[in-house]
Amino acid sequence: MIRPHVTPETPIDEQPTIGLIGMGAMGKMYAEYLSAAGWKKINVCDLPERFDSLKAAYKDVTGITVLRDGHHVSRTSDFIVYSVEAEFIDRVVAEYGPSTKVGAIVAGQTSVKAPERAAFEQHLPEDVHIVSCHSLHGPTVPAKGQPLVLIKHRAPDEALILVENILRSLQSRYVYMSYEEHDEVTANTQAVTHAAFLSMGTAWASAASYPWEHGYYVGGIETVKVNIMLRIFSNKWHVYAGLAILNPSARTQIKQYAQSTTDIFKLMLAADEKGLRKRMYEARDAVFGDAKSSIRRPILLSENVLDQFGLGKKETHASGNRPLANSHLSLLAMVDCWARLGLNPFKHLELAATPIFRMWFGVAEYLFRSEARLDAAIQAALYDVSHRYDDVEFVVASRGWSQCVSFGSFELYQSRFQETAAFFESRFEEAGRVGSEMLKVIMDSS
Repeated sequence: MIRPHVTPETPIDEQPTIGLIGMGAMGKMYAEYLSAAGWKKINVCDLPERFDSLKAAYKDVTGITVLRDGHHVSRTSDFIVYSVEAEFIDRVVAEYGPSTKVGAIVAGQTSVKAPERAAFEQHLPEDVHIVSCHSLHGPTVPAKGQPLVLIKHRAPDEALILVENILRSLQSRYVYMSYEEHDEVTANTQAVTHAAFLSMGTAWASAASYPWEHGYYVGGIETVKVNIMLRIFSNKWHVYAGLAILNPSARTQIKQYAQSTTDIFKLMLAADEKGLRKRMYEARDAVFGDAKSSIRRPILLSENVLDQFGLGKKETHASGNRPLANSHLSLLAMVDCWARLGLNPFKHLELAATPIFRMWFGVAEYLFRSEARLDAAIQAALYDVSHRYDDVEFVVASRGWSQCVSFGSFELYQSRFQETAAFFESRFEEAGRVGSEMLKVIMDSS
């Protein structure tokens, strides 16, 4: 029997037993938030070979009991969350799903919902409910105020109410979607955004260049590019692979991003000022021109704010007191991609924007809503060759990442990601600290 209106203050014998299968970074985050809120019956498990180390880690944590495997968690828990990589969700649910307690509610924390839905529908008993979830942020970002997607797929209303009450401990903002809506939105807010930064990193690594050290990538927009690129490559590759490879919407968007990058670069090489200006102005009008005044505006990023978070020595071009002009090809291509696909980033910004997407959209708006900045980027793209080598590498990298995703190979994705990450590894500690401070300042002021 579902008791939907319980809280951590409810007597312990009336509280639901919460089960967490998978204790990676997000599983641990959920366990710690729920325990800190006062939920007293939390069963957790990970791979069997991690049982002893997990048990030692939580031996003194109130409310958390480490069990040997997912069978023990499934048969004893009233609300079960699978925090498992999308690549493995079918295999894990096939193993532990049949043990699910009658009447339990099951959720998945996977970043791509198509394989999760298929696994739940195929392997869960008919007498259990499905109310899934997804916190749209990483484990190092405070959950308070961040979007938390809830998907009532196969469940009565009281099951959703219970899940809301349990997850209220995170203090996140609930966003209600279907499985299909989730994958479409996350393709835009996460997968294609990540593709831009992955391409930057691979381009800079291929050029054997720390971009903030030679004076080309300092200040303003460049600060966001460098810090977020490093933040992404300092994480685990699988955090991004499933988002891109298993989500059909993501494949389409990443392919278009690579195509936009290529098309714009061709106009640059041809010095086709009329064609490039027309394409960029049309993209600007399509994405930013019809924004409703009632929509809460994203932060218009200030160079004075961003300059606080630079890495390394802030060098300037020998001919002046400012960095060299930049085509901002990655941003020109991003807005062109949105326009070509008919996407409305404002809608996604309000629904389910991750911190990284909010910043990426912020710098895109910063560039495109200023005619002077946009024209300067167009002029640099056409006539200033100081960034041309990096732009070539970026085009090659973006097409390479698109092909990698289209092949659907996790092994290829892992190899490509880790090769690039290895080049920047010595700078991760500094970048992680600075990037976290930057995100916090900007998110607090948005």
